[in-house]
Amino acid sequence: MDTQSIETSAAEEVSHEFRKTGVAGISESPLHPRHQTRRIMVGPVPVGGGAPISVQSMTNTKTANVGATLQQIAELTAAGCDIVRVAVPTQDDADALPRIVQQSPIPVIADIHFQSKYVFQAIDAGCAAVRVNPGNIHKFDQVGPSICQAATDAGISLRIGVNAGSLDKELYEKFGGPTPEALVASALKEARMFEDVGFHDFKISVKHHDPVTMVETYRLLASKGDWPLHLGVTEAGPAWQGTIKSCLAFGALLAEGIGDTIRVSLSAPPVEEVKVGCKILEYLGLRQRHFDIISCPSCGRSQVDVIALANAVTDGLKEITAPIRVAVMGCIVNGPGEAREADLGVASGNGKGQIFIKGKVVETVREDQIVETLLRYANDMAANMPVQEGVPQSGPVIVPVHA
Repeated sequence: MDTQSIETSAAEEVSHEFRKTGVAGISESPLHPRHQTRRIMVGPVPVGGGAPISVQSMTNTKTANVGATLQQIAELTAAGCDIVRVAVPTQDDADALPRIVQQSPIPVIADIHFQSKYVFQAIDAGCAAVRVNPGNIHKFDQVGPSICQAATDAGISLRIGVNAGSLDKELYEKFGGPTPEALVASALKEARMFEDVGFHDFKISVKHHDPVTMVETYRLLASKGDWPLHLGVTEAGPAWQGTIKSCLAFGALLAEGIGDTIRVSLSAPPVEEVKVGCKILEYLGLRQRHFDIISCPSCGRSQVDVIALANAVTDGLKEITAPIRVAVMGCIVNGPGEAREADLGVASGNGKGQIFIKGKVVETVREDQIVETLLRYANDMAANMPVQEGVPQSGPVIVPVHA
């Protein structure tokens, strides 16, 4: 069966509806009052104005490949993504937008550079928002007012802002590089372009690859106005390096109440970006907690191979999204206490493990039975928990493609 036939046969199986986002979300950090910004909407997802902080990512498929792009969007949705961005560098990509927008389970932002005609085509396609970079749109001073009017008529928002790598040449020379002052000056210039024609439904990003510079830049920008802010460490690097950079920068800013929506940028599959972003929010108390594992470091007190044990449990429970905290402990010093405080835990030693549930020992098993026993209890606990509205469930989502 050819691709067109598969798409046609699948069409009747999909009833499009946005996944609910921000339900029962947490909007205020326990560490610091939230920086007050005005609210915009990205489809049904509120950004700014005290709304829960949303997680974004960007597909790495060719947007014109509708099937592959929708499948990746579905996987991002399952991982907890609230908003997705797709690249629109060609006419074929722009032509694919209506089908993608129609079937995406989360709001779609079109990412457009250089060609202003694609901005209007994205708005006509029903995109929830458009990311435009005024610094590289040809004759933006002429087309900008028309873009703002088209967005107003469609009731959609825009994202503007600058990356360190695309700073205006004049500002680069004036400030001697992509300094916080240069990036903020560029963002303010762009913001005034929009506000001068009465358009206010936009958020701003001022990304830099260096976490310290990025934090300083967003702090400076936040002091200048009430625009919703999209946080990002651009070109953060491979997964391990980019995760560390993003945790440092996002942690500093979100702990100060700065930031309304985030995107972790990794040289890794987009789903990994979403996983990191969601966990950052969870550990800062800004998103409802899902599955979490506590395990002790490997040290001379351990009487089991804690590294192997923790890895096996983590791998076995990687599809769990229920809010269960599992403790995997390997010595008698902290083990019983941590296992007792978790929803489910094991304190290991002397060739056996004591299994705790909600603070009580329910079973003692041999060391070679610890993993299978923990997995059994954890899966039983997850299966008996009520489904939380708005919380993505585990496993990939397959989205058939309309013809």
